[in-house]
Amino acid sequence: MNILKCGDSEKSTVVLKEPATETQKIIVFQQNGSGEKKIAGIRRYAGNHFTLEIVSIDTPLPPVIDDTREYLQQNIKADLVLDFLTHKDLSHDLAVICRDRNIPVVASGKKFRIKGAHTPPT
Repeated sequence: MNILKCGDSEKSTVVLKEPATETQKIIVFQQNGSGEKKIAGIRRYAGNHFTLEIVSIDTPLPPVIDDTREYLQQNIKADLVLDFLTHKDLSHDLAVICRDRNIPVVASGKKFRIKGAHTPPT
């Protein structure tokens, strides 16, 4: 609980402010279990600080996907997206979708350069 004091020292008012109860929403995109270890770590160490949504794409995919809308939702609503997709077309289009919605993406080991996508080395 945070305590805020308003006014001068002789006439101060104490306002008690409850901490925010909303959790951040993280959407994890993975293929064939590629993010399971990270998901387990988030669940184990993050407690109730995050709400996780897992999107698993486990079907065989063609080498080139011209239209990724069949696999990726277009109306993503999240505070953060984690990209563990192995298909380059899916990863690229996911980053573009998130960029257009101002949602940061962490896509470790990817080589693309899209605003809002963070691609740290693995």
